Amino acid sequence: MNTWTRDELPKVAGAEELEIASFRPDGTLRKPVTIWVVRDGDNLYVRSVKGPMGGWFRGAQEKHEGRIRAGGVEKDVTFMDADHDIDDQVDAAYRTKYQRYAGSILNSVLTPQARSTTIKLVPRSTGS
Repeated sequence: MNTWTRDELPKVAGAEELEIASFRPDGTLRKPVTIWVVRDGDNLYVRSVKGPMGGWFRGAQEKHEGRIRAGGVEKDVTFMDADHDIDDQVDAAYRTKYQRYAGSILNSVLTPQARSTTIKLVPRSTGS
């Protein structure tokens, strides 16, 4: 499985926001959406604040491939459904990184609906 480089991981994880776009079945990219991204260990995670009904999330579930842009890094990725045993760690990462948004904004990524959409971003090799 592919992993983030030592250069890419801190750049993407350190970005305030991430642009995410999924590939349509015909291989074209959907319009990018701006979301939050967090890091746990050597992995990057995102969630849909609208839960499974979020448009970008539904698109990501069709082909499980897309492109992200954050921190000066643009990368094709695979969207992997995260094991939900990681949810508490991902919650903690969101709380730490986005603590200045405490209240309803931060809580929007901590709801059971949002937690059900936790996606691990896995970089894809060029040409995959």
